[in-house]
Amino acid sequence: MPHPHPVVEVSGDASGPEGAGLQALLAEDENVLVSLPVDLDAGLRFAPGGWVVLTARRLLARRPGEGGWQDWALAPQLRLHLADHGGVGALELCDSHRRLAAWHFTLTGGPQAPRLVRLFGQLAAGAGLEEEEAGPEAEEPAPPPSTWVLLRLGRFARPYRRQLAIGFALTLASTAATLVPPYLTIPLMDDILIPYQSGKPIEPAHVLLYLGGLLASALAAWGLGWARTYILALVSERIGADLRTTTYEHLLRLSLDYFGAKRTGDLMARIGSETDRINVFLSLHALDFATDVLMIAMTSVILFSINPWLALVTLVPLPFIAWMIHAVRERLRTGFERIDRVWSEVTNVLADTIPGIRVVKAFAQEAREAKRFRDANQHNLQVNDRLNRTWSVFTPTVSLLTEIGLLIVWAFGIWLVARESITVGVLTAFIAYIGRFYTRLDSMSRIVSVTQKAAAGAKRIFDILDHVSNVPEPAHPVKVERLAGGIELRRVGFRYGNRAVIRRLDLDIRPGEMIGLVGHSGSGKSTLVNLLCRFYDVSEGAILADGIDIRRMAVADWRRHIGLVLQEPFLFFGTIAENIAYGKPDASRAEIVAAARAAHAHDFILRLPLGYDSLVGERGQGLSGGERQRISIARALLIDPRILILDEATSAVDTETEKEIQRALDNLVQGRTTIAIAHRLSTLRKADRLVVMDRGEVVEVGPHDALMARQGAYWRLYEAQARKDGALEDDTVGSM
Repeated sequence: MPHPHPVVEVSGDASGPEGAGLQALLAEDENVLVSLPVDLDAGLRFAPGGWVVLTARRLLARRPGEGGWQDWALAPQLRLHLADHGGVGALELCDSHRRLAAWHFTLTGGPQAPRLVRLFGQLAAGAGLEEEEAGPEAEEPAPPPSTWVLLRLGRFARPYRRQLAIGFALTLASTAATLVPPYLTIPLMDDILIPYQSGKPIEPAHVLLYLGGLLASALAAWGLGWARTYILALVSERIGADLRTTTYEHLLRLSLDYFGAKRTGDLMARIGSETDRINVFLSLHALDFATDVLMIAMTSVILFSINPWLALVTLVPLPFIAWMIHAVRERLRTGFERIDRVWSEVTNVLADTIPGIRVVKAFAQEAREAKRFRDANQHNLQVNDRLNRTWSVFTPTVSLLTEIGLLIVWAFGIWLVARESITVGVLTAFIAYIGRFYTRLDSMSRIVSVTQKAAAGAKRIFDILDHVSNVPEPAHPVKVERLAGGIELRRVGFRYGNRAVIRRLDLDIRPGEMIGLVGHSGSGKSTLVNLLCRFYDVSEGAILADGIDIRRMAVADWRRHIGLVLQEPFLFFGTIAENIAYGKPDASRAEIVAAARAAHAHDFILRLPLGYDSLVGERGQGLSGGERQRISIARALLIDPRILILDEATSAVDTETEKEIQRALDNLVQGRTTIAIAHRLSTLRKADRLVVMDRGEVVEVGPHDALMARQGAYWRLYEAQARKDGALEDDTVGSM
């Protein structure tokens, strides 16, 4: 397995790889073929000075902000994988077993990253430079066996080291206590019962001593077992709770592109059922497994101390059981991972149907959705059946092997008793220990199933935790308490993968100015809004607020200056007051009412049964579209943002409601820098300037009257919409 050479400290200017001290590391005949600047650290914070460099012999890398280089000799098993999302590139170096290194960078390197990957794949495979143009892309490495992912849970167990140490000590003590009774059967048989059958009287003191020892060991095992189970159950519950919280908090920090590629039901299943499965494994099965291992180890020591030959016979079934566990483990692992994916299909149907039940009923698609659920459930059943066929053969076979092992011990033990090599008491104790030994062995074989289930769940959890946001936090964020509201877009470019959405966009917005964004669908208006909110980061250029690059501010700090009103407002299940105060949870009732008044929502709220304490249904289903929109405007008003973004805020309501919302918006835009997208161009007449976009570029900028007089792109949009509105009015009059 290739490993990086030790980091070599060098000094020098970081303006280029040679200036960063690379030249001192290269051999005389070694030349740089491709170099890629790396400007993001592991936490996706901007940091200068990083490089990934390829020569004909090796790959060298220097992390941002660090002073040393690492290198990996080229080998056929090495793979370099490239991915980019939302303006951030990711480069991973892997071998056939695991990831060796990873780097993140903004997409400023142009074609260098794909060229680096292509050339690396050729050189690592021994193809040579002459095949550079036709070389294959690097392939993604196969994932390592997922059982080992359980070891990564150690980071969540670390805060509870003391409790775990106490639990292990209690496990050791309770296991030892359970091993005492069989040992006491030897003197009970050989010194009490067998001599009694030969006519020797029983001594009550000895009997009471042995029986007292049996009782004491039983009580000790019970007390120690109870304390052990209680402590380790508490710890496992806390580990599970920490795992859920960490996963959810990490999920909230991820950028929007991650959620766009995931199903809601799948994410819910991961945080809910998967963490619960891991918790059950830690609290029950991992504890049982530790007890089984200790029991087998301690029992083996006792057996060999009593009679080594009989102990060796006991171990006859072990190689066969170990072979079966090895043979079935991989099949179980892949089977449980497949079950998890299929179960996500079931939860996805529920997550789609229940929130959209009104649409389902409106289009009378109950039977269709029931069939979707039935098909997903049937698929889940089939996958489980295939796995159960494997498991149903495995478990009874292990039980059969342990019974055969017990039979062999009986036969060999009787032969030893007949030769007077051991006593009946020793054989009786041996059989008691063997019973416990094989019971624990059988239990350990059964834990293969739950271990693979937990490993599959942990893998899905760490798939979330390993994902990094494409919206990086700055290493040293700039704190801005109050913005004037000026925004400048300098040569802004953005692309999804290889598709350019925004191209070389320049725009200067003055503080307090209202800008209207217009253009055909797909022209880049909503993408520009997403870039302003830092839901994504620009691939090229920069966005500045009051002269400061917004990437230099902490994401949460920047978004506190922005008020966002969407086309379809989202309300949470709760009271109206809680929804208005969502952006400012500590707001007073007076502030909430003032925001509602300004949003023209106060009157309709008072008409509700409980006023501001009235519950709205999930996603605000208990309110009309206009009422939900006015509550969202009140929510934006309450945080008093310096920058306001209106994304089709009035497009989904009727004319009367639009007038009501427009009056609320007039209050909202006062004194704020406003960027508005509107489907109806007539609603943007109050804008200071209109920005006309087409295919990701700004084609016209100016006031409404000036753009109409120019008879360019905006005039054509306006005329086309006027003709459409006129045709609709004619159709309406004709149908009356």
